[in-house]
Formats: sequence, C-alpha cells, structure tokens
Amino acid sequence: MKATDKKWWKKAIIYQVYPRSFKDTSGNGIGDIRGIIQKLDYIKKLGVNTIWLNPIVRSPQIDNGYDVSDYYTIDPIFGTMEDMEELIEEAHKRELNIIFDFVLNHTSIEHNWFQEALKGPDNPHRNFYIWSDALPNGDLPNNWASLFGESVWEKEPVGDQFYFHLFKKEMPDLNWDNPHVGNAMIDIGKFWIDKGIDGFRLDAFIHLDKLDDFSREITLNNKEVISAQEINENLPNIKNYIQNLTSGLRKEKPDIFILGEAASADANLAFTYTDPKNDMCDAIISFMLFPEDHSVKDARLPFNMQHAILDKDEFKKTMIEWQEKLDCFGGPTLYWNNHDMPRAVSRFGDEKLFRDNSSKMLATLMYLQKGIPFIYYGEEIGMCNLRHENPQEFETPGAVAFYAKSKALGYTEEHILKELNSTARDVGRGVMQWDDSEFAGFSTMTPWSGVNIEEQYTVYAQEKDPISILAYYRAVLKHKNTPIFTEGSFRMFEMKGSLYSYERVLDNQHAVVICNFSDTKERIFQTGMIDNQWQIILQNEGNCIEGNCITLAPFGAIVLLENTLVAKKKETDLKVKEL
Repeated sequence: MKATDKKWWKKAIIYQVYPRSFKDTSGNGIGDIRGIIQKLDYIKKLGVNTIWLNPIVRSPQIDNGYDVSDYYTIDPIFGTMEDMEELIEEAHKRELNIIFDFVLNHTSIEHNWFQEALKGPDNPHRNFYIWSDALPNGDLPNNWASLFGESVWEKEPVGDQFYFHLFKKEMPDLNWDNPHVGNAMIDIGKFWIDKGIDGFRLDAFIHLDKLDDFSREITLNNKEVISAQEINENLPNIKNYIQNLTSGLRKEKPDIFILGEAASADANLAFTYTDPKNDMCDAIISFMLFPEDHSVKDARLPFNMQHAILDKDEFKKTMIEWQEKLDCFGGPTLYWNNHDMPRAVSRFGDEKLFRDNSSKMLATLMYLQKGIPFIYYGEEIGMCNLRHENPQEFETPGAVAFYAKSKALGYTEEHILKELNSTARDVGRGVMQWDDSEFAGFSTMTPWSGVNIEEQYTVYAQEKDPISILAYYRAVLKHKNTPIFTEGSFRMFEMKGSLYSYERVLDNQHAVVICNFSDTKERIFQTGMIDNQWQIILQNEGNCIEGNCITLAPFGAIVLLENTLVAKKKETDLKVKEL
C-alpha cells in the first residue's frame, strides 16, 4: 500500500530500523535488507504502520552510512537494488510505509562530485563544496572545530585550498548556496519516490546554511577551537533551501512525508519548520526534549558525555510546551531513544530492578500523548545498553578525547567507562535480540557492534509470555491507533515530579493516563473516577485500586477510559492529586 492521504503521516506510528543491527541473512555479522524483509510480519504485528530506515546507500562506512558515495546505489553490505525494491513492495503489501534517511549536508570524499571537485577550481563540481584559502601566515582559515574535535578545514590533496567539513574529514559539506546542489538532491529524491519510498528524514538539515564570514572566532583563552556546529545551525537561508527541495519532491508525490532532524530546535523553532505556510517539514525530531540535572557534572568535561538524572519537573514543562505549540499540527514527535542515543530503559528506567515495569511505563507515558510515536528497534522487548570495556571501542564523536581528558583530571578507568557506557551512542546500537542463541539469533557470526545475550529479553521468549514487554507494547500501540489517542485533546495534570499524568478527550470519550516515574510506590487520590463508568484499559504490574485510591507500583502505569459523560464537562470537573 502506498500512502495516498496527503496527511497520512498524522496517524503514523514509526518503527526505526538500524539496518546494520536488525537481522543478518548473509552471515557477515552485518544486518541486511533481506533480514528486514524476513521480519516484516513481526514489525507489522507490533502495531506500527511506517518503517524508518537509516542509510543503506553506497558508502565507505566511515560514519555508518552517513558518508554517502552514491545516492542511487544500494551498498553491497546491505544487498542489491532488487532487494530494496522487494522490501518496498512487501512492506506496501502489509500496509507499511517506508521512509529513508536523506543525507543532505555532506557527502563522502569518494562521491563523484567531490572527486571531480578535486580536479581544480575550474571544474564544474568545485562549487558543490565549500572552500577557503589559508590565512596570510599559512594558518587554517579559522579556529572552528568539527563535531569530531578536529578542525573543520582539511587541505585538498593536490592544490592549496581547504575544504569545509562539520563532521569527519571524509565527509565534506555541500555548498547549498549553489542551486545545482539543491536540484541534484531533488533528482535523487524523485528517483527514490519512483521506487516507492513514502517519505524522507532530512539528516542534519539545520546545518545546510553556513556563515558567510569565515573570520577567526576569539575564545576566552584565544587557543581552543570553538564548535562550528553551534554557529552554523538554523541560519536564515535554510528556509529557502528546504522549501525548494520539498516543493520539488511534493510535485512528484503530494503525500510525501518530510521529517526533519533538528537536533537543537526548541518548540518555537519546530513550529516554524513544520508550519504548513512555510512549506518545509511535516514533523521535526529534536534532541531537546530531555532536560537533565547538570549540577552533578564536572564543568571541565563535555556535559553530553556525563550521565545525569532527568530533571522530571523540567521534562514535564518541556513536554507541555511541545504539546501546546504543535497541537495545531497534530502534536510533536514522541520518542525515547534512537541510533544517536543510549537505550531508553538504561537511561530513563531501571534496567536492574524494574526493567519490565519501567519499559512498559515509558511506553505508556510517551506514546499515548498527542503526536507521532517513534519506536527504536528492540525497545519493544526492553533491550538495554551494550557495555564496552575498552575506550577505543567507542565511535561516538568525542569519546576518546573525553577519556583522555578525564584521565588527566584524575578520574578512574572504572568511572570513565561507566560514563561512556551510559551516554555514548554506540551502546544503543547493539544488534536485535531475536533469541538467546550465541549471537542472539541476529547472525551466524560475531556481530559488528557487540550483542547482549539475555534469555528473557528476546523476541522468542516474549512472544510466548502474555505479560511480556512485547505484548504490552502491542497493547499500547493498539490503543494509540484509536481516535482518542490520535485526535483527542491533551492536558497534563499538575502533580509532583515523580508522577506524570494527563488526559486525552475526544467527543464523549475521556481517557486518563497515570504514570509513576520513580522506583518507589506512589498513592494517588482520584476524585470521582473510580466508579462503574470508568474502565482500566491498560496497566503494568503491581498496581492496586481501592475505592478512590490508586497505588502505583514502582514505575507503575494505568490508563483509564470513560465513555458516558460529555467531554467538556469532564475537563472542568476532573481533579487529580496525590496523597
């Protein structure tokens, strides 16, 4: 089935597949397209209707596929174009849409455009990239640093100029001021639309516009480089670039879903990017949803490499802001984790004492809100972080430098590894745990990423268990598919930090979601709700209702539904408070 409703994505429930880690059928330890085809029925049964695939086009794999060398060819490690066409066809047969990662900001140095650009300033492709001369004294054009800690400037192998790269030196940034770049990207998008793709995730699109002035930035000590990403994001020309791209793609497919990755966007900026009047994105993924308590962190070290507790009061404020700001567009994107983050139950739950309940609570809390759910593969069986014992195993940008600086400051090896194993993106990319065999049923040989072998936290074990995390996820998504949880209004109740409760209202239906975001029991007095007109439609284990008192187990979650009273009256009358 190809999507035909122009707004089909408003009811999308998206399952993110990281192809390298999902299922290997070729026996090389790397997941492939045929593995995804093999598991389509499993994905469909979960209750999702859309699959998001991370990059599978040809790449030297310097950055796991985000360094594209050919946008028109499937990388042989994943399979063939025939495999991809079969995947799209089989997905559509199951009424599953497919969205692709679309890498717009940069290419690989092996891409033909860059190889042509290296032939000299007169080559037509030279202006596809960003170049600068050295300073008069021979120094680099400025002191900007890439995400990976090195300078953003790399000297061309033959010639005197430097090319610009926000990410690794093998990933030169494209020059979107050159209209030929945008037109080439439209052609690429049309190619995949013709293959049957239903949408694109625009990777790192907020960096497409660069400052016009490459002047040296002065820091406090005049020595350290500064982050080029922070000063080259969300600049004005992005609007023109994306409008041109999306209008070209929508001419080819009016109902194409455009999902933008805007890591640093707040709710106001997300509103701008998704406002239909601006003809840019349909939805935004931001990394700004999870405010942490930074007071426990060492200011001498990068904050993003240090584990901290979620600031639950600020988290609620943030979620309210996103719900209210994006309500008119159908709500925000709803997620706990993805390929750039640690696993949800390891970061926000309790993987040791309350792994099942906290996994279920997190799903209840997040995905029954208004918006588009994004489930990261393996989340639905409670997969937790991998653990690395060697700092050299981490590919996360800045991890090795963090280790060295922490050691210099006197931190122990044990402490540093604990921090990295809690924050690095690598630990969230472990292979899918299909069963408890030697390589978790993922492959017949050692997986590329590492693997957790856990008898209970596999698809095989949980398929047989009616109260498993997998069974619970299926129930959550079944409810998410109902009108009240897709179209109903949203209002959060004022409660203490460890309690997260909200209502969804639609016509004569009224639902209340109550979650205990802590490892201790919580008691709640629910005025006028625990009567014959209300029914529990979903809950995890250990909760108790007596009279008007709800006792929530550690990481407990309960969803109540009432059908008889008028919604407007219930919004006014409902009172929720903890004892």
